[in-house]
Amino acid sequence: MEIFKDSKQAQIDPEAVVSGLDAVKQVIAVASGKGGVGKSTVSTNLAVALAAEGAKVGLLDADIYGPSQPGMLGAQRTQLHIVNERLQPISKYDVKFVSMGSLIADDGPVVWRAPMATKMIMQFLNLVNWGELDYLIIDLPPGTGDVQLTLAQQASLTGAIIVTTPQNVALGVAKKGLRMFQQVNVPILGIVENMSGFTCSHCGEVTQIFLGGGGKELAEETELPYLGAIPLDPSIVESGESGHPLTSGKAESVGAKAFIALAAALKERLKEQAKSEPLEPSSYGLNDKGDLEISWSDGVAGRFTAYDLRVNCPCAACIDEDSGRRVLDVKKVPLDIKINRHDKVGRYALVFEFSDHHDTGIYRYDRLREMAAAQKEKQAQSGPESFEV
Repeated sequence: MEIFKDSKQAQIDPEAVVSGLDAVKQVIAVASGKGGVGKSTVSTNLAVALAAEGAKVGLLDADIYGPSQPGMLGAQRTQLHIVNERLQPISKYDVKFVSMGSLIADDGPVVWRAPMATKMIMQFLNLVNWGELDYLIIDLPPGTGDVQLTLAQQASLTGAIIVTTPQNVALGVAKKGLRMFQQVNVPILGIVENMSGFTCSHCGEVTQIFLGGGGKELAEETELPYLGAIPLDPSIVESGESGHPLTSGKAESVGAKAFIALAAALKERLKEQAKSEPLEPSSYGLNDKGDLEISWSDGVAGRFTAYDLRVNCPCAACIDEDSGRRVLDVKKVPLDIKINRHDKVGRYALVFEFSDHHDTGIYRYDRLREMAAAQKEKQAQSGPESFEV
């Protein structure tokens, strides 16, 4: 499939371009695990609501196979362009957005295997001229597969919003989606219940089309924040069909008020998260000896040799996944092993390539903090270090 119209557009070298997210303050994924719960509707109206309050907002449509943002934002005929080796996002309702739907014909299917889809996501992350943004909202596709993991590892997500509908079948799948983010240490910012209840436009009476309260119950069960409910409102459907997001106009409608309240709840949640114990280190790097030095803003710090890290590798080749028993033979690890390179994995881990060519271990920040604490305790028990002579 030809994505770009001319050869110049196809010659972009991803390795030669710095990340397009460098000036983005908050990267927020809107996810569910299940299709048909209204992630795109929530993403679009949330982005427009934040922009209406003066924030600089971007919207990334990460559903490569079923993009919907161009239609919801009334930009079906607008094509993405490249300037100075950067994709230029389309601007609608003061929101910058990119979507696969802006690169293909309206009825053109995307017949790709997962590696091609994840490569496109990487281009949307790194090759788009997002500029300075307060928020980048990422509208995720259904599932917990390659696209979701790629974003969790490469987009440095601030957190994820989980969207569900009240039915048990949606709640069960939503729970799987949030567990995936928890496994890769992406904070769950909160849960939103969409299609919560039908509000009569004449009398204001709320009718529970589905069983109500499921989203709130899920939040209580998982001990996560409940960000609010979005009603079944005909004006939301109409706005999505017409390409005019509800939060761009009818602020007095029940649906618009719900989205505006969601935007306010999200901002409060982000403030609370900023006050919590830091998971992401404030600094890390290799010193002159090749040791990893890592520290957090609350004073926790550690220094690890390449050997320390290698023998504590958490990957499946070094630890049996079923029993948790370490299967790595530490006698086979060279004492003079070195770290050839290290990379950040999202906002939750570091990955290392060692001189013995081992590179499959993902070292989560919480694990590194535990190792740093254990190291400090050991030093305290053994007393001050002796001088080397």
